Amino acid sequence: MSDSPAVFNALPTEEQPILDKLYSIRSHLELLKQDRSQYVKSQDVINLYHETNEQVHKLNGLRQDKPLEQNRVDNVLDDCYQLISLSFMTIGKTQEAPAVYSAISTVKRLLDHLKECAFFLNKDLDSIADRLEASRHIIARGKNEHDPNLLTLLENRIDVCQTILSELQRFLGQLTPELLPTYEKLVSILRSLSACNTRSKFPTAEVNDFQKQLRQIAADLGKPVPADGGMTVLEQYTDKLKHMSIEENTESSGQKLVSDLLIRCLLWVEIIQKKDGKIDEHFKDTYDKLLAVRNKLEQLQLTQAWSLRETDLWSFQRQLDRIDESRVDGNFVCPNGKPADLHAQRTLLYLLRKSYAVIYQLLISSEPVSEALLPIHNQLKTLRRCLIEVKKAGGISSPRELYPYSMKLNSIDNMRKDGKFMIGDDIPDGQGAVTQLLSECFELAYELRTEAEENEERDDKEDDSAVDVKSARADEVDDAPEIKLTKTDKGAAEAPVPAADVDAQT
Repeated sequence: MSDSPAVFNALPTEEQPILDKLYSIRSHLELLKQDRSQYVKSQDVINLYHETNEQVHKLNGLRQDKPLEQNRVDNVLDDCYQLISLSFMTIGKTQEAPAVYSAISTVKRLLDHLKECAFFLNKDLDSIADRLEASRHIIARGKNEHDPNLLTLLENRIDVCQTILSELQRFLGQLTPELLPTYEKLVSILRSLSACNTRSKFPTAEVNDFQKQLRQIAADLGKPVPADGGMTVLEQYTDKLKHMSIEENTESSGQKLVSDLLIRCLLWVEIIQKKDGKIDEHFKDTYDKLLAVRNKLEQLQLTQAWSLRETDLWSFQRQLDRIDESRVDGNFVCPNGKPADLHAQRTLLYLLRKSYAVIYQLLISSEPVSEALLPIHNQLKTLRRCLIEVKKAGGISSPRELYPYSMKLNSIDNMRKDGKFMIGDDIPDGQGAVTQLLSECFELAYELRTEAEENEERDDKEDDSAVDVKSARADEVDDAPEIKLTKTDKGAAEAPVPAADVDAQT
């Protein structure tokens, strides 16, 4: 895997051995990542992690007089830590400091892009704020276990992220509670329009519907559809972007934020309608690469529990980083040096940001379980979900209905050796999470069985009571005195009824 594009300083001779060793470590990490014939073993990852830390200590010793030096060693070192971070997540050590490295790098990219695009939601920022806080706790717990140089690096990166996050929070803080729903609606529409713009077939009817919604919002706000003022739509959009930057709006009102975003949405609709889903041919290759990455990541999002190995995300991160870092002053440039037009620029940025956002979601939803235990973990999650649904549906009518669940739970329980789930001679990480799931499943099954047995006993008692009532009634009939008719009674019973009496009865 080639490095991300960057301008490197000349490499000092004394740093060459460190670079060679880092190349070797990165190659070993890539081999571990690519080998699907066996699970990634914890000890292999930890050994490579310690070897990387040794090279960092050597590098720091050589750079005592030039701490801000940056060259190819730093880029390869970043690759190593990224792979180590994802490997820690793969082996289930998601709550240890090295696992934080990759997530924080992705958070930094996301925040930079959110600041650049100047439209986002509170829930976007809340999720990132929670992740930064959780990362601080993880680093604090690892003070005595991990290399202080790595911990310091992570703390500094979190501080940088926190500074940008606070700036974005202040930006949204200008919105009043009355304006917030309209602003969120506009953000949703703008994102949906950008998604429509990247479909294989341009959805004209859907885009027209969004345009109608925008015009209705403009009417509700009393904002006229923007006049061109002698400018083209592209020029108007470019002008509006200049005034929507975070720096420009630090002292703006919430009303202006909503108004600017509304105009931006109305202009963007016109732009994508004219382009009809077609992008400048000079940027078709970049567009196709980003589209493929986004589609693959979204597919992984659907099958994450069963098919994702976190180290797989590294290749996607590298591709996105190379494309992101190839921009010149924030603009995409074709091989001939031609900058992208506004439509191509915004379309490529949307795909880039969307891909980083999916990677972020995959990282934060990673289970603290080694991939060696994931098959068992996923089976237990499915079993628990089924048992919960059965309980919601009213339970079971007979304990026999639990046999399939009980058999599966017992077969998983029998896989343990001395209370541990073993893979060969290895004890993978995530034992606590899997054992807890197993206990929850057994508890749910027990509750369902107990409830079914109580219902059966209640039904049996009701049946016994019903039988007793019938028997009592039968006994009453048997014990009743026999009624015998006298001769007079018989005659009266058999005597015909006179016609007059018949008429009377009728």
